[in-house]
Amino acid sequence: MNKKIAIVTSGGDAPGMNACIRAVVRRAESCGFEVVGVMNGYQGLIDETLIKMDARTVSGIIQHGGTILKSSRCAEIRTPAGLSKAVRTLKKNKIDFLVVIGGDGSIKAAERISKYNISVVCIPASIDNDVFGTDETIGFDTAIDTAVDAIDKIRDTATSFDRVFIVEVMGREHGFLAAEIGLASGAEFVLVPEIKYEMNKIVDELKKDQKKKKTSAVIVFAEGCGDAKKVAKQILTLTGIDVKVSNLGYIQRGGNPSARSRNLASRFGSAAVDLISTGCKNRVVVLQKNEIKSLPIQKVISGKKKIDTKTLKLVEKLAV
Repeated sequence: MNKKIAIVTSGGDAPGMNACIRAVVRRAESCGFEVVGVMNGYQGLIDETLIKMDARTVSGIIQHGGTILKSSRCAEIRTPAGLSKAVRTLKKNKIDFLVVIGGDGSIKAAERISKYNISVVCIPASIDNDVFGTDETIGFDTAIDTAVDAIDKIRDTATSFDRVFIVEVMGREHGFLAAEIGLASGAEFVLVPEIKYEMNKIVDELKKDQKKKKTSAVIVFAEGCGDAKKVAKQILTLTGIDVKVSNLGYIQRGGNPSARSRNLASRFGSAAVDLISTGCKNRVVVLQKNEIKSLPIQKVISGKKKIDTKTLKLVEKLAV
């Protein structure tokens, strides 16, 4: 049976989204399915901005960050009126399956759409790696590499000027990204939202380092831990060490995807179409113990992902 698939990339962009789009389109075409792309995230569903896609439209995009379909933060999709417009677009264009590539918020919106008798398949893509049920999301590996590269450069300056650098990374609610960045960059301290840090202990450790003639350090600071500049002032006041704050910001979301992010995206995209081929609907493609599986969308949105226990213990040591 010929099926018509619509692809949407929603929420924050993640390196590897293009690789995933490519995999979905190419796999779908090999199955004889028709594919359309939704421009500008969920806003494109509301505005009915659809484009026809085939193997030619996704040629040469696997190595690029961002998303050729573009994205947006669409508050309207959370409203009954916006949801109704999106569903109307899908039904009007006779879409059999909606493939959603995005993070936790995007998957929640997809679940709401599914309640209107629209079949959806979701693919987790987020540098935060906070989607429940999957060990890894598209873009997470690339974001780690990008941040570690930046910290390696920052450490050169920290060492040259005998300074402490607080490097702020993304992670409002979870410290998955900060934990992996901290471990990979050899940071002296890693602060994540899941662990309440104690300033006195950090100061004590820095003073011990001063006595050992170690006068520089890197603190990886997840944005959800509070005000990094305030922490910097406290450390300066209590230790006399010059503290600088560097917010890596949106560079973490951009850049060419790593080989791991590309491969994961390609595997996820192909698996999503396989689900569609067998008529499986309202599922989320996930990675568990290096195997591609799928979970009911309701289970994914109702769960809360936690940092791995072993990783958390390592971070606790670095958090002092």
